[in-house]
This record gives sequence, C-alpha cells and structure tokens, in this order.
Amino acid sequence: MKTAPLKEWTYEEFMTLPEGGPYRYEIIDGELCMTPSPTPRHQTILFNLSVLFGIYLLNNPTGKLFPAPCDVVFSKDPLQVAEPDLIFVSKAKASLVTEKNIQGVPDLLVEILSPGTASTDRRVKLSLYERYGVPEYWIVDPEAETIQVFRLSDGRYGIPLDIRKGETLDSPLLPGLSIPLSKVFSA
Repeated sequence: MKTAPLKEWTYEEFMTLPEGGPYRYEIIDGELCMTPSPTPRHQTILFNLSVLFGIYLLNNPTGKLFPAPCDVVFSKDPLQVAEPDLIFVSKAKASLVTEKNIQGVPDLLVEILSPGTASTDRRVKLSLYERYGVPEYWIVDPEAETIQVFRLSDGRYGIPLDIRKGETLDSPLLPGLSIPLSKVFSA
C-alpha cells in the first residue's frame, strides 16, 4: 500500500480524487492510502461471498450488501474514509446509505487480504473499525483459506473466531446465514 505525505485532508479534497484508475483511495487517521487493484483470486473470493450473501438477502431482506468500490465515511472531522471489500448495512441503519457513499457505522465489514494490504487490514483497519464501533468485522485470508470473525463486545473486539475451509460461518447479526468456506474459496 502506498501512502501520500501526511496532510490534513478535507472531505471535499477527497471527493476530487479520480475515480477508477490503478488505485483505490482511503483516508485513515489523516493519511491518504492508495491500494493497487485487487488480484483475480481476491475478486473471485469477493464474488463468491457476494453471491452467498445475495442468496441469503433475497430470502431474508434484512438489509443491503455493497461490494467495493464503495466508501464508508466514518467521520468528516477528522476525515476517516475506508473502502472495505464488502459492506452490510441493515434496514435499521438504512439512513446511512447516501447517493455517494455510506456515512456512519455499518453492521458488518469484510476485508479480503492481499499481499499489499494484509498488515493494514489486520492492524490499522481492525483498530479503526473497533474505534468506530463496527459490530462485526471479517478478515478473509485467501492463502490460509480462513476467515477471522471479530465481534464487538463492550466496545472492544475480543479474541477472533477462526473459521477454516471445510467449516461454516454463521453470524448472530444475520440469523440463518450459513456460509460454507469451501464455497468461498472455490475457484
């Protein structure tokens, strides 16, 4: 992940950054972070998760799922903008979804690790999501074929639940959702 020199970014400046291109943009703790486009493996996993979630949501319309690129604006002062790989916003929080982005704290965020983002996803974003009170955060590891599930309890993420290929991921946020990891990591 490349970072631009530290400066105080405004939301208006952030919105002038070019769309598309070779980089995705985020501002975390005042620092502009530019991430290269994801790999085909990353995108296959994103697609598989989106389909499995989508099937669940068709039968249980409890909210909306947004795959990247879609910005989550946690704060405008100081500016905190993340672009998770998957975002789930429940019907109860539907007002967070605006024409341009999601403003506030979604119910669930998912990051799929890439070699250039693994450290940021495991430390910086974990801390950011915990600080803003994201109820559930999943870290998907394509190499280990695991998903770590962090759930907020008393304002903190506890010890993550490690789910491995061959096991099934269930979430108390989404009753009835059952995601077999073998389908997440299938080619």
